[in-house]
Amino acid sequence: MTLVMGNFNYSSWSIRAWFLLRQTGLPYEIKRIPLDTPTFAQEIAPLSPTKRVPVLIDDGFTVWDSLAINEYLNDKLCGVFWPSDVQARARARSISCEMHSSFPALRSQMPMNARARRIIPMTPELQKDIDRVQAIWTECRQTHEANGPWLFGKFSIADAMFAPVVSRFATYAPDLNPTVQAYCQHVQNTKVYQEWMERAAAETEIVEQDETGIDRNSQ
Repeated sequence: MTLVMGNFNYSSWSIRAWFLLRQTGLPYEIKRIPLDTPTFAQEIAPLSPTKRVPVLIDDGFTVWDSLAINEYLNDKLCGVFWPSDVQARARARSISCEMHSSFPALRSQMPMNARARRIIPMTPELQKDIDRVQAIWTECRQTHEANGPWLFGKFSIADAMFAPVVSRFATYAPDLNPTVQAYCQHVQNTKVYQEWMERAAAETEIVEQDETGIDRNSQ
């Protein structure tokens, strides 16, 4: 099984698939194709029908799009990455799809840059997206706190889908409520998150359009 992905530092959609794949225990290889390079289109074209990352190739069978990849991995492991309760499972799917389709200001004004620590201006649109993420996470944690530290107690696809937002919050340091701070801290303390940060720090490529804001360390 091979995951074709972009940069660990910049490619939030790739991370959503890698974060879950890393939790499966399944053997896999990574083919990393850095974003925004002169050769990216040429390298990805024979591997991805959409010419985008991520792509999972399993014994010659291709799955593309991070949510579809995560659903495929979940099916291979008998559904372990969705909550067993039917209503919790529906809610987890709802917020995963919301992450997949929404939050335009968060994506554009807080581009993922895992190794950076930046200051950016806060706009009403961005604050609205941050507030919505906080509302989702707070409701999930308050409802499922007794079952474990993830959004629905046990780790699920929803956590993988929101993992890049945890990284964005670490990069740009918006004001967060205590429940959201605790969830972020839990994710950041996991081995998979720390491995992700190590891989991001080791990369040397620069994607200029994602290098937004002022370095917090220079203030």
